[in-house]
Amino acid sequence: MRIHRLRISAFGPFAGTEEIDFDRLSAHGLFLLNGPTGAGKTSVLDAICFALYGSVPGARQDGKRLRSDHADPATEPAVSCEFSAQGRHFEVTRSPSWDKPSTRGKNGFTTQQAKTLLRERVNGEWTEKSGRNDEAGAEITGLLGMDREQFTRVVMLPQGDFAAFLRSKAADRLDLLQKLFGTQRFEAVEQELSLLAQEARNDVSRLNGQLELLTARAEAEVSAVGIDESDAPPAADPAARIEWLQAALTVRAAGLAGEAEAAASLSREHRQALDTAVARTGRRCRLESATARKAAAEEAAPLLAAHAARLSRHRQAEVLTGQLQAVEKAEAQLRSAAAAREAALTLLRMAVEEDPELGRLDPDAPDAERELDRLRSLLAVVEARLPDEERLRALTARRTALGRTKEELQAAGIELDGRLKTLRAEYADVSSGLEPLAELAAAAVMHTKEAAAADELLDVVRRHHSAVAAQLLASEHYEACREDQLQKKRRWLDLREERLANAAAELAAQLADALPCPVCGSPDHPSPAKAAQSALQLGQAEEEAREVFEAAEARLSTLGTELAGAKQLVAVLAGQGGDTPEAEARKAADEARQAAERSDQAAAKLEGMRLRLTEIETRIAEAETARAAAGEELAQVQSTLAEVLEQATALHESLSGLRSGHRDLTHRLRALQEASRTLEKTVQAQAQLDQAEVRAADARQQLELALPEAGFNTAGDARAELLDSAEAASLQAEIRAGHDEQARVAELFASEEVMLALEEQELDLFPDEAQLGELQAAAAQAEEKARAAGLSAAMAKRCVESLNDIMAEYQDLAGSGNAPRERARMLTALADAAGGRGENTYRMSLNSYVLAARLEQVALAASERLVAMSDGRYLLQHTDAKAARGAKSGLGLEVVDQWTGHRRDTSTLSGGESFMASLSLALGLADVVQHESGGIQIETLFVDEGFGSLDEQSLEQVMDALEGLRDGGRVVGLVSHVGEMKQRIGVQLQVVKGRNGSALHISDTVSPLS
Repeated sequence: MRIHRLRISAFGPFAGTEEIDFDRLSAHGLFLLNGPTGAGKTSVLDAICFALYGSVPGARQDGKRLRSDHADPATEPAVSCEFSAQGRHFEVTRSPSWDKPSTRGKNGFTTQQAKTLLRERVNGEWTEKSGRNDEAGAEITGLLGMDREQFTRVVMLPQGDFAAFLRSKAADRLDLLQKLFGTQRFEAVEQELSLLAQEARNDVSRLNGQLELLTARAEAEVSAVGIDESDAPPAADPAARIEWLQAALTVRAAGLAGEAEAAASLSREHRQALDTAVARTGRRCRLESATARKAAAEEAAPLLAAHAARLSRHRQAEVLTGQLQAVEKAEAQLRSAAAAREAALTLLRMAVEEDPELGRLDPDAPDAERELDRLRSLLAVVEARLPDEERLRALTARRTALGRTKEELQAAGIELDGRLKTLRAEYADVSSGLEPLAELAAAAVMHTKEAAAADELLDVVRRHHSAVAAQLLASEHYEACREDQLQKKRRWLDLREERLANAAAELAAQLADALPCPVCGSPDHPSPAKAAQSALQLGQAEEEAREVFEAAEARLSTLGTELAGAKQLVAVLAGQGGDTPEAEARKAADEARQAAERSDQAAAKLEGMRLRLTEIETRIAEAETARAAAGEELAQVQSTLAEVLEQATALHESLSGLRSGHRDLTHRLRALQEASRTLEKTVQAQAQLDQAEVRAADARQQLELALPEAGFNTAGDARAELLDSAEAASLQAEIRAGHDEQARVAELFASEEVMLALEEQELDLFPDEAQLGELQAAAAQAEEKARAAGLSAAMAKRCVESLNDIMAEYQDLAGSGNAPRERARMLTALADAAGGRGENTYRMSLNSYVLAARLEQVALAASERLVAMSDGRYLLQHTDAKAARGAKSGLGLEVVDQWTGHRRDTSTLSGGESFMASLSLALGLADVVQHESGGIQIETLFVDEGFGSLDEQSLEQVMDALEGLRDGGRVVGLVSHVGEMKQRIGVQLQVVKGRNGSALHISDTVSPLS
């Protein structure tokens, strides 16, 4: 997997859009990611991780804070990463969720959801693969062969985490190793074995519990009967004890059954004697009761005869009930009709005195029927003229409305006249100001061009001043660099001259015994020249001075080119007027801009005045049209008003006679109706009185004819014999109850029980209270003994049956429990061994065992680099030594000091040694995880911080090891702000921090180590 390009927009500390060309950085194999603290070095790594996996490492996973606080509120945050993996080329672009400014959103913002776009480059063109977050994430994870945790451990090597890993305990190392190597399946095997063992133990526990429950049930069954258990087997042997209890309980149940049968026979004898005595006592009570009832019936016979005679007389009078009620009802109706007629006459007399319509009647002898006929005729006439009065009312209302309309039209005409006058005056006033504005607006284009030219000149003047300052600065730099170049050239020439002067010493250094001299050819070298210092050192110093001189000369050439460019820019700007005084240029620009503004304002005002004139003309035409329409409508209203007034006057005169002093015909009609109703009541009351008198006479006549037939002389005699319904029913019930009682007494003395009681009375066979109590006590005692004996026998029988069932079930369960017990023992031992318990003396779980093998591979891979970094002194070694105090073993690490041959704990390493060990561990872990992930090639690596703890020699060895990572085309990025690293690595990705956000810059000056 190789990263080619990264583009960051409004992400983290980067407010704008920053683009990183990793192909350019990759050309040198090793580059430095540096910048001040808080500038955003780690944010570059976060951007890569977010683009690939949609989240950032560690505690920075809060996606709501990924957007830059320095960016414009409307700028969308996004990260785009172009990478290649498995021979394919991809680009992924992700945008986190963020709040976009919106006038319709809550609190002025609308939440934009996270977006993802994955593209693949096929045949030179980009093809969209997915636009879904989850789908693109699954595709990338499959391509890289790593999830986010593995990627951040393998590609982005966090030294702080591995230093903690180096010093941590075995239990803490387990978490990281399990995440990286994905050994959760082995932990799942441990858990599954534990669950199976627990289930097997639960099965055995349930089986034992059932056997114990059966034993307890057997004990409970026997305890309810009560037997002698002195010879019973102990509770430790439940099978034998249950078998003994079964036999003992069978014998005890047989004995209890015999006792119950004897007690039941004795109880039946006592019960029979008691039943005979109770029956005789009952018959005596019934005889006494019958004798008392017979005496009471004989005593009530005369009263029953009197009640029967009284009820017979009531039946004779009851025949006349209809005639008596008819007479009473007729007389009541007659009285009511007379009172109603008198009340109607009273009301009529009062109405005659108050109502003018009834003024013709005589209050003492009013002729109501004739007056009623007259009023009804008058009512018909008034009702017929009601529509005329309604028409008069409508004409009156219309006359009022027309009068208001006339006044409104007259006022509107006056108002329209005034409006026309005002509008014409306004039109004349606006027209008079058009000509001056038109002249000023015509020069707007010219003034705008002049203002633009003046602003351009002012810009040229300012640029000229800046260019002059830049020229002076470039000249100073050029002179300083020229002086430095001359000094470095003199230094190189001095070293060269010294080396030439020491040429004899160089030749002498190359001489060897028995070999000819390259100058004289002699194999003898009696007195070789001595050099002041090593020729090799002089040659190396001369070469270094030459390289420094060539670099200074290249720098001088670059500054000379920059100085020439600055001079040329000053000349060009001066030709465009840049040497004009800035105050003069600024004044001319301000005056031109003001003139352009005045012309623009005049043009805008002119356009507004023209629109205003058009509006006034339209309003004048509308007012004239409205005034003409109002005049026509006023003439029409006046004509209609005259016609309505004439019709209303004629109707009023024709209806005034019918009103008869009332306000209108409706009130007259109501008065006539009220008077008619009063007369109608009087006439109706007289008719009802006449009818009531006729009905009362008929009812009295019918009653007089029916009295002799019923046996009565007068109506008063008949009413005296009548009884109310309740009293008659009561007498009838008493008579019927008396006769029924006499019949029942006769039947009672004829019954077999009373006849037998009479015989027993003559023979004196009735028992007294004392004899009966003795018999009851003896029967109850015998019955209680029989019942107790029966319950004991029945319980013993049931217990025998239950105990037989318990014994059979116990034998079945005991025979089926051997296989579950053996399976539980085997699974428990296996689960304990896999979980680091039981006979597992190392307390190493299956998961730890697998991870220990992986850690051993990591230690071997890490040691290859640690040996090089530590100058062959240290190597890392995995240890599975048994931990102290029963702690889990298998994930131990120790350092082997090859200089002394001793082993020691990793926590004893110094700061620099700990850094080299953790870096080696991180690189070794990356190699092993890469191999475990299917051999995926990781061509881009990042190493984060920690170099500041190394001395110069250790740093040199670490850098050599990191240089080795570039073999095979691998690119290594070092994240650090250590000054020494900046000097050693010339290819740098620099993060520049500012108040408005950070920016990125690539510096690819060749490093001395390259």
